[in-house]
Amino acid sequence: MDNPRYIVRYGATRHLGEFSSRLRDPLLRNARVVVRSPRGHEVGEVLCPATDRTREYLGSTEEAGHILREISEDDSRKLDDVRGQEPEEFLGCREMIRERNLQMQLIDVEHLFGGERLVFYYLAESRVDFRELVKALASRYRTRIEMRQIGIRDEAKLLADYGDCGKPVCCNTHLREMPPVSMKMAKLQKATLDPTKISGRCGRLKCCLRYEYDTYVEFKRELPNVGSLVVTKQGKGKVISQEILAKKLLVLFEDNRQIVTDLRDVLTVVSKGKPQRESQDDTGAE
Repeated sequence: MDNPRYIVRYGATRHLGEFSSRLRDPLLRNARVVVRSPRGHEVGEVLCPATDRTREYLGSTEEAGHILREISEDDSRKLDDVRGQEPEEFLGCREMIRERNLQMQLIDVEHLFGGERLVFYYLAESRVDFRELVKALASRYRTRIEMRQIGIRDEAKLLADYGDCGKPVCCNTHLREMPPVSMKMAKLQKATLDPTKISGRCGRLKCCLRYEYDTYVEFKRELPNVGSLVVTKQGKGKVISQEILAKKLLVLFEDNRQIVTDLRDVLTVVSKGKPQRESQDDTGAE
């Protein structure tokens, strides 16, 4: 019988992978485990058993590693010790960057549970030659050094906590990839266009503007455009506004009445209004 497999989330950037287990008892969701990943020994969190559906979601059928054990009290103490070393390692690397006048901004450091490597995350506008920096860090900390360049959204993924909604930020919980988001999406959903209100912790447009966008586009296709002449059960009129999710129209009738009309009450479309033009800014993704 094959060993059971589980989807485990691990690492500072919340990697997802399929891990096999030789443990006698089944593992429950949220169980904390010590795993051997491609990077070394790490502490992870069990999300669910691996299935064909999870493999399709991850886009891979390869095993990422093995679950060694559920985390013990000794492991917890060791993890605390490892996390306690990270502030000094961060400050030490930042000082070395300053001494070498490297054009990079250090964001975070990740000390693997097993001590196999230190991963330093940084921002930079251009390519940085950090070979001498890596040598100095390796000499000082006596372990493998990995420098990982990240983007502004990844910085939020590493450091942010809660969003304006009061819940943990999506990039630090369930999102594997940061989808492109544009002002066009905000306009279609009739969200405020005030950048301060629709920007996330990363300073870019909120990822959640992407979640319902496809549904809005699909529903909008079913509705007559603004400016269309329609015949409804209340008479003939002109569409002056749309309520996309509700599939309703605000219709101005010939007697100047304005009535919110369900799409099902539209008998026919006499003439179609022109789709609203999208400016270049509308289509530019963040």
